[in-house]
Amino acid sequence: MSDPTPYVHFPGTAREALTFYAEVFGCGVEMFTLHDFNRTDGPADAIAHGYLTSGPVALFAADAVNELAFRSEGLLLALLGTADPATLRQWFARLSEGGEAVDDLQARPWGAHDGQVVDRYGLRWLIGFEGEG
Repeated sequence: MSDPTPYVHFPGTAREALTFYAEVFGCGVEMFTLHDFNRTDGPADAIAHGYLTSGPVALFAADAVNELAFRSEGLLLALLGTADPATLRQWFARLSEGGEAVDDLQARPWGAHDGQVVDRYGLRWLIGFEGEG
């Protein structure tokens, strides 16, 4: 069974967001416009479907066309132990650029490190690792 993959509908910023995430996570990105899919229900250059490729994070995205864009309360995209501590610290710093570190990445009383950041596109990430780092 494969893991669920988040599919986010952005308010016209899917191209920018996917490009940013590809840079942060060091992976590729594929994007298809409404024009590519012969759709006429929005701007021709709007992203109809896009996704990160060959990287450590799975994410699908599109521009919201005739529907509500992503809004969330109580949802975290967890990257707990998904890379070495140095990489996780780098991801935390990059996702904070233009966003907000709502809980700094720090040592916790139980021995792990974690923190939360809301990135510039409104996604909330929980990043952490076990032990020293």
